[in-house]
This record gives sequence, C-alpha cells and structure tokens, in this order.
Amino acid sequence: MLEHIDKQAVHAALEEYLDAELAQLQRAQRATQEGATHEESRPENDKDTRALESTYLARGLSDRVAALENGVAAFKGLRPRTFGPDDPVALEAVVAIEFEPDGTLAYYYLAAAGAGHKLSIGPLTLHTLTPKSPLGKALIGRYVDDEVEYRSPQGTRRGVVLEIR
Repeated sequence: MLEHIDKQAVHAALEEYLDAELAQLQRAQRATQEGATHEESRPENDKDTRALESTYLARGLSDRVAALENGVAAFKGLRPRTFGPDDPVALEAVVAIEFEPDGTLAYYYLAAAGAGHKLSIGPLTLHTLTPKSPLGKALIGRYVDDEVEYRSPQGTRRGVVLEIR
C-alpha cells in the first residue's frame, strides 16, 4: 500500500497548502484591520456597533494568523522521515488504517499543522491530522497491528493500524 509513498512529495504538498492558507488568512486579517480603523467605521450613534464588531473580528483573525504561523513554523522545522516496521507512529508518519466493522481503508499523514486537509499523492488521498486531533492522539505511539479507538462526531470509531511509513 504505502511502500512507494514519496514522503518528500507529501511534505511538500502540505507545505504548499499551508503557505497558501497563511497568505490568505493574512490578507483577510489586513483587510479586516483596515476596515476596523477606517473613518467610515466610526459609530454614527451610541447604538452603532460596527466598529466594535470589526475590532472583534480583526482580533480573532489576528489570533488565527498567529496560531497558524506557529503551526507552519513547527511543520517547517521537521523533515520527512521514513518509518520502519518496528517504529511507532509519530509526527511525519503516513499511516494506513482499516476501520471496523466494514473494513474501510483510510490513509493519514500526522503533521504539526494543517489538520483536516486532503492531499492527493499519486493514487492515494491522505487526510492530514495533528497530534491534537482525537485520531492523532489515539495514533501517537501505536505500532503496526495495534488497535486504535477514538471518538469522532459520528461516535466511537475503531480500527487497526496496517502500515506506517
């Protein structure tokens, strides 16, 4: 399954996505800050809360930008590594899981940032996870043939780790 996965390509694809996501979020933050401080945002009366709402939005975006910048820095500080058959799941691992009860196969990339993104690498689609996600937490330290269980919005899910690269 994963024996031919190009870890450099996986890492590069997520880095490209993260850079684009950060640039887009930074643009939105700048535009929101400019709107919050623009003279047309001044309240017309004591019931007008546009400026206050814009300020809250700008602050929220600023916090998201800072969090993503930290995540991107952590991600870029890591280098792709290959995992052997006796290595546990850790950051930069690509993991194949067979879920119960239907035997569905899914492939995951455990990264420092970029959770919830899908990467198309050759014929595979990898779902990105971070160690903070429920499945990411459940996978850390697991080995091939270990069972994994976690709570998702759809309920408790169980599976078996088939491969780690």
